[in-house]
Amino acid sequence: MRIVLLGPPGSGKGTIAKIVEELYRVPAITTGDMLRDAAARGTPLGRTAKSYMDRGELVPDDLVISLIKERLSMPDSTNGFVLDGYPRSIRQAEALEEILRSTGNRLDCVLAVELDDDVIVSRLSARRSCPKCGAVYNLINKPPKRQDICDVCGSVLVQREDDRAEVIRRRLEVYREKTRLLVDWYTARGAVKTIRGDLPLGELPAVIRRTLGA
Repeated sequence: MRIVLLGPPGSGKGTIAKIVEELYRVPAITTGDMLRDAAARGTPLGRTAKSYMDRGELVPDDLVISLIKERLSMPDSTNGFVLDGYPRSIRQAEALEEILRSTGNRLDCVLAVELDDDVIVSRLSARRSCPKCGAVYNLINKPPKRQDICDVCGSVLVQREDDRAEVIRRRLEVYREKTRLLVDWYTARGAVKTIRGDLPLGELPAVIRRTLGA
């Protein structure tokens, strides 16, 4: 399976990606995590990417394309993958087609995740992260055992800059302005199937299998 997940930030793509990873034994490749890791390590790519992410803007295509091309060349991606957070522009989608074409492969499906904006803002603004071990919590449905303290390592939890409500709404605007065009682009190619981002967790594996038809 070679799958692209599309949908606004906070729509549940990460959860769906992990389920696809387990169901079909392919790596879930999350560009957001890759970029944040590069930013945390202070690499030139990471520093540049961070300046965009902190404003809720998309990281420029050239930077992301280079990152994803390198990742898809790794051995664990040979037999498939699920991409979460890439592509985010038509240029990136065209670059992905070229990367796959060069290895004699193609996408099997584009899975579009749908969820209302107000639900997304509520979800993401309640998210807290551990700056030390990377554990993620949600004050609504996955709170830490002790307020503001990581269950894993005991560090003080923080709210990521891009999880502030005003940044989230800006990210949603950017999605509508740019990334949403990808749904139309892929729909014209007959590749898109849709799934709700607010389905109960226990129902998702069966719904995903039914939606992908495999």
